[in-house]
Order: sequence, then structure tokens, then C-alpha cells
Amino acid sequence: MPMEDNEVVEIRTAGVVGLGTMGAGIVEVFARAGLDVLAVEIDEELLAAGRGRLVQSLSRAVERGKLGAAERDAILARVTFTTDRAELARGDLITEAIPERLDVKTHFFAEIDSLCPPATIFATNTSSLPVTAIASATSRPDRVLGMHFFNPAPVMKLVEVVHTVRTDTEVIAAVTALTSRCGKSPVSVGDRAGFVANALLLGYLNAAALAAETKQASVADIDAAIVAACGLPMGPLTLMDLIGLDVCLDVIETLFDETRDQRYAPSPLLKRLVTAGWLGRKSGRGYYTYDGKDPVPVLETPAFTTGQPRAGARMLRVAGATRSRVLDALWAVSEADLNGFAEADVVLVDGGSRTASADLLARVASNVKPDTVIAVATTDEAPVATLGVGLGRDESIVGLHLPLAPRPGVIEVVATQRSAPDAVATAVAALAATGFTAVACRDRPGHLVDYLVLPHLGDAIRMVDDGYASYDDIDAAMTLGCGYPDGPIAMIDAIGPDNLRSGLLHLAAATHLPALAPAPLLDEIAGFGSAR
Repeated sequence: MPMEDNEVVEIRTAGVVGLGTMGAGIVEVFARAGLDVLAVEIDEELLAAGRGRLVQSLSRAVERGKLGAAERDAILARVTFTTDRAELARGDLITEAIPERLDVKTHFFAEIDSLCPPATIFATNTSSLPVTAIASATSRPDRVLGMHFFNPAPVMKLVEVVHTVRTDTEVIAAVTALTSRCGKSPVSVGDRAGFVANALLLGYLNAAALAAETKQASVADIDAAIVAACGLPMGPLTLMDLIGLDVCLDVIETLFDETRDQRYAPSPLLKRLVTAGWLGRKSGRGYYTYDGKDPVPVLETPAFTTGQPRAGARMLRVAGATRSRVLDALWAVSEADLNGFAEADVVLVDGGSRTASADLLARVASNVKPDTVIAVATTDEAPVATLGVGLGRDESIVGLHLPLAPRPGVIEVVATQRSAPDAVATAVAALAATGFTAVACRDRPGHLVDYLVLPHLGDAIRMVDDGYASYDDIDAAMTLGCGYPDGPIAMIDAIGPDNLRSGLLHLAAATHLPALAPAPLLDEIAGFGSAR
């Protein structure tokens, strides 16, 4: 029975409109939780396809021993499939999984507003569209909210419960209770573009798309660096292909429309890929092509990554003070005898400061053979190329950067405009032989990992500073909704709030993007050494 006007009771009957992959998944979630479900499509063909998705999902669970056959049948018995939207009048809660277009969603809710009793709650499954605008299309904006599931809905634990300034608190409480009853973890947030998960995720993904477009690094290296640095299940460009480049572009454009922050201005190449119909896995081609057994990057490889490494390349360290205990442990070689490096393929120069490294570089350059690769440790204070001015060794000099990674083990070989591709490849090979994940990137602010990860973490702190989400909600959103092994707040604690703050200050100044500057809250917690 529908709820009495303005009375909050347990939701017993739910209507779901749109039975694609997401909609069928939501039907399954509700039916498994014991609700009677009205599953609605616009025609019999789509209705049959939606029924097939539900039956297939439940049957797989039976085959895997996660569900009994009798329980499967009971779940299916609770679902009524229909093309008649008038049936939705029987629902306590109506949600939808229809196309992600504001005009389509507002038209839908305006239509069912006239069909359903005043007490019926409306929930949109939008991932980024303004819930307030959707609610305004109805006569009951106080009973409209967002209920953002993540795909696949039966598996993913996160549901963002999105309230507008007009949503009744009792409606929020009823939907939050239902979410928990369904075995999900609700995160309550306000109506802001992208909510929590997509606002954080898509800003970072757009930065990765821009890095690929500007050849900051190769597609493969961008993905490999982030997987190793953050422990994520896949890199950003692989993830975009999985989500769908068209879906990513829609959310990024929504974020840009609301914030006008240039970081959310969509990558022009991303827009071209979508226009060309290269949408990722679902079309067989995006940032990778999926024609063969393994994905293969599609974009042209940056010139500095096209070299051939010297066979059996060996790396030695010219010792000196260094901020990296990891490097100290790997190359504990005395600096006393520089002549001992005459036959080295790669020599690491790490004087502990930029001035000391420049002095040490000059000494090393006169003691090694002309084709020895000299890798100069850098902290991103200034271009690597300026360290070797006047030495006549431009082609053999590369930078070596240890990023502020939540997880150690990534080293970036930084190529200048004059670094020979073979020198870059030789340094990468020598580092990889030590067990590091070694990637090559251009000599730009933030290099690669810091450029992608630090603003991502800075945005998480800004959400807390704005009062929009709590530390726990942010970590829950990204671990439960996006598969992060550690949430952004846990990552900040791993690298240190003071390190994040100094890194963001440098990026904001170097890129002339004030939005990268740390939120005031980060200034505060940097002194405590922990975000919590």
C-alpha cells in the first residue's frame, strides 16, 4: 500500500522503470530484500530482455552455490513485469534507470507524478544530473531524492542517497533505512554535480585523459604508474574504457558546467573519441583496442618512449644525502671513488639538494664514458634540463623522480626535450631490474603520479572542508563504489598531509591553476600529521 500523506512507514513495494543492466540489477536488489517489485519497460521486447537479465543473474548465483533454487523462485515471484506505467501507483517508492539526460528524466517524473499518490517517494538513479531540477518537474519536490546505485547493482555495496534542499528528512530516513535493509552501505550527500564518488573519480580520470592527449606519458605507463602507486585494480584509462568513454564525457561535462573549473574542461581528444564511436570496451576500441587476447594501446606512443634499452643495463648510485630511504637501500655505493663508475651504463646522481646534485653531476660527467646515461634525482623544483646546462651531455641526461605515492615502488624516468629515447629506455630498464615499477614521462609540473594523484586527494579534503561529506563517507564512497583498496583519506595519511600540502602548493603555482591550491582544512591538519 502507498504511504499516507507525509507519513513515513516501511517501504514494501518499489517500482523500477528501465530494465537495462542497471535497472535489472536494482530490481534484483529490491526483490532479494523482500520487497514486491514492479518492473516496468516501454515495450514487450525490452521487458523480455530485462526479465532475461534478472533470471540469468539469479541462475548464475544458484550455479555458484550462493543462492538456493527455491530462494531464486521466491525472488522472481516477488517481481511483476509490465509495460503499463499506471501500475506504478501501487508503489511506495519509484526509481528509474532510464537514459542519463535531464530532459528525459524530468519528463518521466512529471508523467508519473500524475499517476502516483502524493505520498509516493520518487528516487532518481542519476549519477551526476541535478536532483533538484528533476524534483522541480513534480508537484512533490519534498519527496524526491537521488538513489545512486553503482554497477553491477547486486554486487556493489555503495548507494549514494542524494537529498536536495527541499527533500523531507523523513523521506531521507526511509530511503536510507531501505538501502541498509538491501545490504548496501548508504552515504548521504547533498545535491552537487557528481555527488561524492563521481565528482572525485571523474576529475582524476579527466586529468589522465589530458595526460594521454598531451603525451605526458604513454597510455600503458599512465595506467601502470597509478596501479603501482595507489594499489588500484586498474589504471585510469583502462577504467574509462570499462565505464564507457561516452558515460565519462557526460559526467565530466556536467562537472564543468557546474564548477567552470578548467580541470573539468573535457579532454578534446576524449570528445573526439566519443564522436568517432570509440567508446571503450563496449565498442571494441577506446584508449585500447580489444580485438585480440590482450588490450593494446591505440594512441600514438610519445617519442621519448620509443628507444631501445642497452642490453643488461646496470645502474650504480653516486651517493650523497637523499630524501629517499628506498633509494639509499638500493644503491649503497660510496661516492668517494667516482672513477669507479667509468663502465656503468646508468649512474644515479643524488646530492640531496638541487645545488648539490648539480655540483655532483658536473663531477660525474667528467668521469664516465660519453654514452653513459646520467639519471639525476629531482623533487620537481625546476626542469631537469636546467641541471645539465653547459655540460654537453643533454642527450644522456634524464631525471629520476620518486612521487608522493600512497604505496612505494614507483619511479619516474623524466625525459627532457633533448633526452635520447635510448637513454630513457636504458634508465627504465635498469630501474625495472631492481624491482621498481619504472615509467617514463615528460619534464612537466607534477611529472605523472603527483600530477594525477595529489589534486585527486586535495579534492577529497576540500569536500570535507566544504561540509559536504565526512572523512568516513568519502573513504566509503571510493572503496565501496569505485573499488579503491584504500580511500582518499587513508591515502593522505599514507603520504602525509604536510607532503600533500606542499605538493599542491607547487602544482598550483607551476600550472597557474588556483583551484589546485590546498583547502584551508589541509593547512590545519598538516600540523597534526594525520587527516583524522
